[in-house]
Amino acid sequence: MSLSRDQEIACQQVLMDDSSVFSIQWSVFPATLAAPLTPGILLDRYLAYIRRCTATVIRPHCSAPGIQFRLFASRWSLISFLPPVAERHAVVLRICGGMLVQPGQCERGELRFGVTELPDGIRVSLELSEYCPLLLGSPAPSSFRRLLYRLSQAAIHRLVTVRFLALLYRDLAGPGARVRVVGVKVRDGQPI
Repeated sequence: MSLSRDQEIACQQVLMDDSSVFSIQWSVFPATLAAPLTPGILLDRYLAYIRRCTATVIRPHCSAPGIQFRLFASRWSLISFLPPVAERHAVVLRICGGMLVQPGQCERGELRFGVTELPDGIRVSLELSEYCPLLLGSPAPSSFRRLLYRLSQAAIHRLVTVRFLALLYRDLAGPGARVRVVGVKVRDGQPI
């Protein structure tokens, strides 16, 4: 298959008015490449990718109570999710705790893995919404805390999700496939 242009990965990360984080990354793959993808396969590939890209420092642990991103082989969960919930075009992991989540905000937020057919291809997306990071500290974070979050956790999340979509595209299209990141505006908020 000949690829005539760079594959685009759309990205937005913003701090909402309630100081929760919204982050979305997506790419529209040609239907001929992405036809075998489902939200469940996307989730499974993402979990394997997290383990591999962090050199097993972060280890997704799946069990009946849900999924935890654990530090090494410990029981320390950086972020914990309830069991996956299948929706029509997505699998949703609802946040339920972890060291990276503000106390009192553990029942908020979700990570959504979407695979949606569009007229021009198949949109593959990862969306984090209503997440309240511990680094922000409160519903009214200081400028320093916002900067610290932007330079650390937000930057890592963006790098990991964009790289995941780029590698997924290259797995399907071939190692020579080129990708580029483009900014988009899906929601209003303060860029992070």
